[in-house]
Amino acid sequence: MITLSNNSYEVLATGLFAAFFAQVIKFFIFIIKSRKINFKIFTTTGGMPSAHSAGVMGVATSVGLIAGWESLYFAISFALALVTMYDAAGIRRAAGKTAACLNRMMDDFYNHDVQAIGGKLKELLGHTPFEVVVGATFGVFFAIFFHKYLLVHCTVI
Repeated sequence: MITLSNNSYEVLATGLFAAFFAQVIKFFIFIIKSRKINFKIFTTTGGMPSAHSAGVMGVATSVGLIAGWESLYFAISFALALVTMYDAAGIRRAAGKTAACLNRMMDDFYNHDVQAIGGKLKELLGHTPFEVVVGATFGVFFAIFFHKYLLVHCTVI
């Protein structure tokens, strides 16, 4: 009999499900804001909430719940979560702003025929700090909920 709780299966499932459900939330927020359905939201980066932050903080929280908050495993997972969230809000956001500026310049330079150079650059790469915090908070609460309530009776034979 294989148990799905209090082991690496729970950690992996928590990270994947937290990121997936953050993308689902992002999809519905997009529908509410734009009044359009766009299934590409499920595979894009950027937007509210940060699925990367939800996933990595879900993993870190799950590791803390299972291995202990003073464990080496929690320290490593939390450090990697911080690096991921910093990257999402810092470096990738700056790259997105640069892409937006280049898109405007190319739009003017090529007289609104940006397809002549291969199309526009992707602008929504990173997150605002608020989107990262909301994603991270969602990941923490999801991990706690997943650990305490969803996996209590889960076993696979």
